[in-house]
This record gives sequence, structure tokens and C-alpha cells, in this order.
Amino acid sequence: MAAAPRHSCAKLSVAVEDPKAPGGGGIFVKATWLPTRFSLAVTDGAGAWVADASDAEVRLRAEQWDQPVSEYLALAERYLAFHQPSSTYSFHEAGAGRRLSWTFEKQGTKLEWRWKLQPAPHPQQTIAEVLDFLMDANIRLSEEVVRKTQSFEKVKQEAENCLQQSERFNTEKAEFEQASFTKFVAVLNSKKAKLRQLKDRIAALESADKATKEEEEEAGHSTDRTEPIEEGSDKDHSVNDEPSETGSGGDPYSSPEKSAAAATSRGRRGRKRTRK
Repeated sequence: MAAAPRHSCAKLSVAVEDPKAPGGGGIFVKATWLPTRFSLAVTDGAGAWVADASDAEVRLRAEQWDQPVSEYLALAERYLAFHQPSSTYSFHEAGAGRRLSWTFEKQGTKLEWRWKLQPAPHPQQTIAEVLDFLMDANIRLSEEVVRKTQSFEKVKQEAENCLQQSERFNTEKAEFEQASFTKFVAVLNSKKAKLRQLKDRIAALESADKATKEEEEEAGHSTDRTEPIEEGSDKDHSVNDEPSETGSGGDPYSSPEKSAAAATSRGRRGRKRTRK
């Protein structure tokens, strides 16, 4: 499949014999580039010239410069599709036609390439084609500029929206963090107060329990100290009140009334101890 041709058009500043001549100082070069050849259409606004470099001519020129055809065409396109400030362009008469030349440096040596152009068979048509190409290119560039400008404005607006949204998010984040911190502090203080209350209640319960134990211990000690005294007293009274066998048997003068009174007294003391 043959490669599609590429088209270019550049305005080149050239040295002319008469700067006051129409189009003096500048020419427009429209080129069509193919894989093995190219064609040129040049106008200065007053006249038009054309050149059609065939495959054989391009191959011959490439061999003269010890270059492949592709490299030769790439270098020619570089200097004819775009004005190179480092190059010197000239456009002079050469017999019935014109000669277009340009210079370039290779390995520190300044070289010059030249191509001869013939007058266009239909100059006005050639000039119109060059102008139409320039107008179309200008329209395409204008549309591209408009698209790029719109895209830039859109991106700029999106960037501004993102910035505003980011600022709003930062504000909301700060407010949320402040509210959360305030709530957390309130909850923490409430928990601390609750813990203090629980600790106070635990301390009060421990104090009450300790006091109760102390009272019970004191009551227990008091009972232990009191009961032996009462028991010992009763025993003493019992011993003292009860007549000894020796006394009752040995006293020939004791009466039955005294024995009965002593028994009644012992019975009363026995009932008293039982109530206690």
C-alpha cells in the first residue's frame, strides 16, 4: 500500500537581486512529499515556478551526496517545509526559470543544495493553489487554536472548581474535627466524672463495711469479757449458797426450813441464768 503524500507550505526569506521587485525578500514554497520523490510549487506573488523531482533524479542526487534516498528527502523536507534561521536561502534567475538553493552544515562543513524550477504552465492557477493551501492551513490552525483555547479554559475552570472544592473540603474537615474533638472531650469528662462517683461510692462502701466490722469485733470482745464474769459470779454464788455435805451433815442443829429456803434461792438463780 502506497504511503499517503505529505504536504507543506513555508515562507522562506531569500536573497534577491532587486529587493524592490514584487515579492522581493520572501517566497512561498508549497511541497508534496512522497517516499521516493517530491514536487515543488514556488511563488513570490507575481509569478509561479514548479519543479517535479522524479524517482531517478532524487536517487541520483542522493548517490552524489552518499546518502540513502529516505535520508536525502528527510533533509530536504527539513529545510523546505520549515524556515531554518541558520540556513541561507536564495532564489535567482537561471535561464528561463529560477534556481532555489539553501545551505546547511554537515560535520562542520557548509554545503549547498540547489534545485532548478521551471515557469508554471498556469501561473495564476498555481498561485491560487498555494493561497488556497495557506488559507486552509490558516483555518485549520485557527480552529486548532480555538479548540486549544477552549480546552485550556475548560481545564482552567475545572482547576478553579477543584481548588474551591478542595478549600471547602478543608474547611468542612476542620469543622468536623473540631466538632468531633468537642464531643469527645465532653464524653471523656462525663466518663471521668462517672468514674470519680464510682470511686467515691466504692470508698464509702468500704468505709461503712470497715466500720461495721469494727463494731462487730468490738461487740464480740465486749461479750467475751462480760460472760465469764457473770458465769464465775453465779458459780461463786452457787458454791457459796449450796451447803456442803460436811456442813449439812455435820450440823446437827440445822433446821428443815433453812434447807428449803436455800433450795428456793438456787432455783431462782438457775432461772435467771437461763433467761440470760
